[in-house]
Amino acid sequence: MKSKKLSADLRDRIVSRYKSGEGYRKISAALKVPMSTVASIIRKWNKFETTRTLPRAGRPSKLSDQWRRALVREVTKNTMVTLSELQRSSVERGEPSRRTPISAAIHQTGLYGTVVRRKPLLSKRQMAACLEFAKSHLKDSQTMRNKILWSDETKIGVNVRHHVWRKPGTAHHQANTIPIVKYGGGSIMLWGCFSAAGTGRLVRIKGKMTAAMYRDILDENLLQSALDLRLRRRFIFQQDNDPKHTAKISKEWLQDNSMNVLEWPSQSPDLNPIEHLWRDLKMAVHRCFPSNLMELERCCKEEWAKLAKDRCVELVASYSKRLEAVIAAKGASTKY
Repeated sequence: MKSKKLSADLRDRIVSRYKSGEGYRKISAALKVPMSTVASIIRKWNKFETTRTLPRAGRPSKLSDQWRRALVREVTKNTMVTLSELQRSSVERGEPSRRTPISAAIHQTGLYGTVVRRKPLLSKRQMAACLEFAKSHLKDSQTMRNKILWSDETKIGVNVRHHVWRKPGTAHHQANTIPIVKYGGGSIMLWGCFSAAGTGRLVRIKGKMTAAMYRDILDENLLQSALDLRLRRRFIFQQDNDPKHTAKISKEWLQDNSMNVLEWPSQSPDLNPIEHLWRDLKMAVHRCFPSNLMELERCCKEEWAKLAKDRCVELVASYSKRLEAVIAAKGASTKY
């Protein structure tokens, strides 16, 4: 049953007593109005400086208040529940099942359906290693960071998207991400490198990469990339701990060529600034709409060469922020 609407005079008396310093409980007892109603009227006055009924922003929702609260509880408890599942639950409860009112009820609480971010599955040991690395390198000089030749592999292609209900700024919270294995999905695999001086070579890897193939990539492209970027002979080479990178044949090549290799924690793409260059490359390539693998490879190499040196400088210069984010997250995934 709907409660009786308070008169304008009574609402004004509530505000008047509040302004004179009376508390909610005293106002409620004196005017015989529920304390929750007193609080609601004073909140409205504090926000809008009026107690009058304001025009509504749109048509009132047909969902019951009880079901609206139940929807919020459901998406808070299970952030990956789909809108279709919520619609079916609405039908079972005898509530309206249209997508719009259900979405609107959830949006009013600050939760929005977004694409799930894919992040590596980290063990406690790996998180501890990432945290230790970030702490030990946080105060490295910019001169030292400019000597690093960053490298990585990636696949370019279209992945299936998943959605999650979350609040702004929580994209990288564990409940809002999906653990993945590296290189899942895609159509061609690439190896590339860059430094503060710009992008190095970009190589397509045909078939499944082996340790021997990786050794050949280094032999044919690493030193030449360092030469093209005018890095001095004692530059620092960064690679992750992929088994092909740490295989005996790869280690021997690095030792034979006197490579200064940066020790790197496992499962730590958040620490590698090349991840942002991969994202830039993929966005540029997807705008090209290549129709086959040859076009895709050509487009990748053309767009890689176009990536601005200023962008590379910016990524290396902001490396401290990556390390600080890892430390703040205690070794877990970050927004990077």
